[in-house]
Amino acid sequence: WECVKNNTSFMKKPNGQKSRSGSVRFSVEPGNLMNKSTYKYSGIANSKTIDISPSSDNRATLTIKTKKAGNSGKKGTAAIALNKDFRRVENTIKTQATDNYYRPDLKREALAKYSAVYRSNRIAKGVKKGVPVKKGRA
Repeated sequence: WECVKNNTSFMKKPNGQKSRSGSVRFSVEPGNLMNKSTYKYSGIANSKTIDISPSSDNRATLTIKTKKAGNSGKKGTAAIALNKDFRRVENTIKTQATDNYYRPDLKREALAKYSAVYRSNRIAKGVKKGVPVKKGRA
């Protein structure tokens, strides 16, 4: 983590601000649930990571690192399709994260990320309407 915490190709610094000004640094690496550049959420530094991402068919995918991830790189992940109803997918995320003693500290973050992906997929499918944009003064 000490090697990649300040400089990595996945780092996003908003407005080019430095760490002295107190800005939040974001990271877009795979395996980073909250997209924050911290050791807890890092997909590079941790040997066990959880990631939830939208798929091309307006569904979601749960990706976790396998035991061989250190040697095999990108092939060292297992993808689980999350295509059931919300309650069953919530249970799947809980069992994969906490019941297997995989990353119980990321349970809340994983459920929050799935909720956001689920909401955006419903809007993309046309099931739910998006939030209207405020126009300002008329």
